[in-house]
Amino acid sequence: MPKLSSVAKTWVLDTETKGTGAHIAPLPDAGRDRGREAELALVQLARPPRPERPSEPPPKATFRVVDVLAGEVLGEDLDAREAVDALGELRKALDARVYVRHGAGARWRLLSLADTRRLWTLAREGAAAG
Repeated sequence: MPKLSSVAKTWVLDTETKGTGAHIAPLPDAGRDRGREAELALVQLARPPRPERPSEPPPKATFRVVDVLAGEVLGEDLDAREAVDALGELRKALDARVYVRHGAGARWRLLSLADTRRLWTLAREGAAAG
């Protein structure tokens, strides 16, 4: 009966087959450093420092209200109260396009129809109360 060797082999996936598929081949023992696995250490990465919070408050939101039917701007650089008052002049929420921006250098962003309806509802409730 043949005697089996008790030496374990390390296998590696050989991918240098130029498109014909990869195969598993034994890793040659020649020149291999057996103590190398023991030298590997756990690497600890330091977290990057947290950015400092700005000391100044965020810029206020300003609004621009455009009457779609008349094609004119009802107000620009308005605060929330003035935007609600400008919407109170309109018959429906669909008659207006409301834009918002945060800061003077920012771009205008169109509010969704749901948000425009909320502002228009506030204008209607204010008109009914006053």
